[in-house]
Amino acid sequence: MQNSLRSICIVGGGTAGWMAASLLSSTLRGSKIKLTVVESPDIATIGVGESTVPSIMDFVQASQLDLKSLIQACAASFKLGIRFNEWTSKDSSYFHPFGKIGKDINGFDFYQAWLKSIADGHQTEWLEHSPSAVMAQNARFMLRPQNPRNWVEGSFAHALHLDAVLFARYLRDICIKRGVRRVEATVSKAVVSTNAFIERLELHDLSTIESDFFIDCTGFSALLSEQTLKVGYEDWSHYLPCDRAVTVQSESAEQIPPYTTATALPAGWAWNIPLQHRQGNGYVFSSRYCTDAQATDALLEHIKVKALNTPKIIPFKSGKRNKIWHKNCLALGLSAGFLEPLESTAIHLVYKTLVHFIKHFPDRDFDTHTEQVFNQKIDCDYEEVRDFIILHYYTSKRRDSEFWKWCRTMPIPDSLRRKLLAFEIDGRIDDMPGCFFTSDSWCSILEGMGIRPKKYHPLLDAFSRQDLANTLSQNIHTVRSSVASMPFHTDFIKAHCATKLS
Repeated sequence: MQNSLRSICIVGGGTAGWMAASLLSSTLRGSKIKLTVVESPDIATIGVGESTVPSIMDFVQASQLDLKSLIQACAASFKLGIRFNEWTSKDSSYFHPFGKIGKDINGFDFYQAWLKSIADGHQTEWLEHSPSAVMAQNARFMLRPQNPRNWVEGSFAHALHLDAVLFARYLRDICIKRGVRRVEATVSKAVVSTNAFIERLELHDLSTIESDFFIDCTGFSALLSEQTLKVGYEDWSHYLPCDRAVTVQSESAEQIPPYTTATALPAGWAWNIPLQHRQGNGYVFSSRYCTDAQATDALLEHIKVKALNTPKIIPFKSGKRNKIWHKNCLALGLSAGFLEPLESTAIHLVYKTLVHFIKHFPDRDFDTHTEQVFNQKIDCDYEEVRDFIILHYYTSKRRDSEFWKWCRTMPIPDSLRRKLLAFEIDGRIDDMPGCFFTSDSWCSILEGMGIRPKKYHPLLDAFSRQDLANTLSQNIHTVRSSVASMPFHTDFIKAHCATKLS
């Protein structure tokens, strides 16, 4: 017999809360499950997650949102990857592009074929074979067509830069039109039943809300998952030393680059996120090596344009809840954990958590096996992102401050150590099912950091040296000619989806 959920209560608005309401209101359309969002007028949201990764496009589609109206409402721009400045030395830079790099050749990963061509003396740059990287370098952009004319148009991928406050507001308006109930109130406490499940919420106005299931989007406070259910926290600060960020908004640039910038600084790194109406900036740093005042001064000096608001300090502890789903409560967003935004994965992890939740959707019997399977899968996602972020620090060659000297001997997880050892031998990175960062991403970071394997796949020696060189040269020509025919990024936005903001 089915024992279906009758109601889900999302506690907290912001990006995570309204993303949950948007995706669930789309997925559960036609069911009898009632959705409620409790949003406090007294608690401000942090507004993180302004730079995203390509899974945001999956969220847009799954939530049945109109991309053009979303971009206009959120003053968004497009993102083809991340430019890393000064991570190896002063004045150095490299790029982490989205999408595929090159074309696999006779079943072999392109990176292996490229290594073979380098060994043969055919010198091409790794990123010359990346459509997204060449588009970003030339400030070009187009949406990927449904029927690509060539492999280039079918290989690039993009994400969005968006105003987090406007994004949450846009999703809220969509959800209310769909019938999602919004309660503007502050939760005083959650009441737990005798079987340790959350039974109801008590609000400041003395009213109560009952629900079969609760989604905790209350930010770092984790009102339900931690304060009420006490699931515990897995601290990863020994791997990721940065524990604070200072953020500030600044004037917009005349030309909007289609990428995020991450610049290494003496005690961490600074981001720049270009939107249509302004830029988002922040300095993620370690309080062991930098004070709040020093970080604020460094950020304001770094942005070199007029700040639009007062810099804000955000303390954090890297890690995740021991159980992201426990009993009848799902932790989401900052309630679930925090990994610094070096690879812009905050919104991705919100979306991935919701995808796993929908695939393992519970009924009122709350089978513990379903909960365990979900937690195993989302734990793997968090650990994958954690390892990829650590990779940037561990492989950096900067030694000009105490912070970067510490990174030289920093501890790393065994999972990352095994992957690096395998890469050093012959450059093979095995893509695990469900992983977000593919071998192309790993190779881009390692190549950018100046780390190259000792060998390539031995069967590539059967390839003709000249034929391989000709193929790679032709691929580069196809990338360049295809990109040259695309409009400039700023012109594309003005022509198709300029913001409606006054």
